[in-house]
This record gives sequence, C-alpha cells and structure tokens, in this order.
Amino acid sequence: MSILKVENLTKTYVSAGRELTVLHAVSLELQAADTFAIVGPSGSGKTTLLGLCAGLDRATSGSVWLNNIQLDNLSEDQRAAVRNQHVGFIFQNFQLLPTLTALENVLVPLELRGERGGGRAAQALLERVGLGGRGHHYPAQLSGGEQQRVSLARAFANRPGILFADEPTGNLDADTSATVVELLFELNREAGTTLVLVTHDLELAAKTQRVLRIKGGAVVADSLVAA
Repeated sequence: MSILKVENLTKTYVSAGRELTVLHAVSLELQAADTFAIVGPSGSGKTTLLGLCAGLDRATSGSVWLNNIQLDNLSEDQRAAVRNQHVGFIFQNFQLLPTLTALENVLVPLELRGERGGGRAAQALLERVGLGGRGHHYPAQLSGGEQQRVSLARAFANRPGILFADEPTGNLDADTSATVVELLFELNREAGTTLVLVTHDLELAAKTQRVLRIKGGAVVADSLVAA
C-alpha cells in the first residue's frame, strides 16, 4: 500500500522581488514499511522536500498524498490533524519542550490526539530507549544523546504510519550516533513504520532500502541499496 506519493513537487520562494526555485518537479512513491533516505549537499532542497512531504509546508505546484490523503488543498489545521494521526518526527536539534519532563515530552503526541492514560505506554517507550529511570528529568538535565533518545520515544508514541527524520545524528558524536541509529532502525522494524531520512551521512543512508539524491533542487539519482 502506498503511504506517500509525490507528483511533480515544486517549491518557489520570492525574495527581494526575485523568484528562487528550491525544488524542481520531484516525484516519488513509498510503500508501507519502506526505509528511504534523501541525500545531497547543503542547500540542495532535502529539508524542503521533507517538509512538503510531511505537510509542514505547502508546495508551489505538484501534489502530495500522505496515507491516501491529498494534502494540497487542506488548511493548516487539517494538515496538522493528518500529522497527528499518521506522522512522527525526529529533528537534528531534538525539539523537546524544555518545561516538560522526558516522560511528559513522550506523552505530547498522545495528548494532541486526545488519548488519555498513555503514561504506561510512554514509560515503556522510555525503557525501550534505555531511559526508563530518567522520565522525571527535564531536557536540560539530559545529554544530547539522551535527548535524541527521548525524541525517538516521542516519535513512536502515536504509532505513526510514517516517520520523518531530519539529520537525526547531526548534533551527536560518533558513538552516540551509532546508538541512536541502531534504536531508530530497531523501533522502525518493530513498528512496521515507513522511514524517510534526510542525512549528509552516506553510511547512514546506506542502511535504508532506497536512496534519493538531489542537487540544486532536482533529483539526480533514485536507487535501491544493495542488500
């Protein structure tokens, strides 16, 4: 079943009276449980593509279907509702809420969906990422690697159909990165989630099934990774 379909996606910004096209007619399709990496140099349009696929931004032209829901003409609130139901996120800078504990951060997606009594599931996810005893700590009391593991637990809390990860190891040292990557792929396999990963790290990209290379906002290669 197709969980993400993108057709001729183009994004143009107007700056100082000039048009700048950062994404040119990108098309792709992903099935449930696929793992997929988007790679390319800085400024190539990777994060722009991720944001459009996730419904965080609206394309200038082209179409996005997420879980068979066409995002193009939805309002901001409607797109947010689709994300709450179907999408998980992991960001380079963690984006944990500083005034909430680790456990409370993991609970946020469940509360946004109106689910109550998710404390047990949130605690189980923290234990799964090796932070069962740190649930009462605030982000400032955690290392970068621990914060990213909390964000991993949060990303899987609402059992998303698709997970978007934007440079998830970009702020971590090599050893910590390896731990986070291992957890990410283990959790993804266990949940059967589709993974869309933006990364500069070609070794990380090679852990996925398929790699899309973009340069100057255009696709230059779309290839399966050898097993």
